[in-house]
Amino acid sequence: MKKNTLLCLVLMLCSQLIFGQTKQDSLEIKQAALDYIESQQKPNPKQMDGALHPRMVKRTFWKDKATGKDYLRETTTETMVLLAESYNKNGDKFPASPKKEVFLLDVSERTASVKLIADEWIDYMHIVKLNGSWKIINVLWQFKDTKLH
Repeated sequence: MKKNTLLCLVLMLCSQLIFGQTKQDSLEIKQAALDYIESQQKPNPKQMDGALHPRMVKRTFWKDKATGKDYLRETTTETMVLLAESYNKNGDKFPASPKKEVFLLDVSERTASVKLIADEWIDYMHIVKLNGSWKIINVLWQFKDTKLH
């Protein structure tokens, strides 16, 4: 039993050396994703700005009502900061206890892939560590009910 415990400990330490992920990194990655959604739930543009890289791009698919064709919609950091300021200003866009689940899909030393499930949305995020801070650089999202697009 002691050999198995020692082996598990050695493997865990080696994985930390190989992949560079620390518990603090995991917490900061998760916090970036939470800042992204929480800044919309309780309007806070500064919180949103802190979570996003200045060159972040958020994308989703949409259907053109006139032609019925699918296309990609893109949103920038600037637009998301403005959205965080105004989207839920009246407090009517989210339930009283909003859902927010963050799943770390893959974490390396300076990059991470994250899945955020929040009420009606699913967001896949790429998060990068630059100058010691984890920032969201890409978001691909969809409604859970894709007919809403």
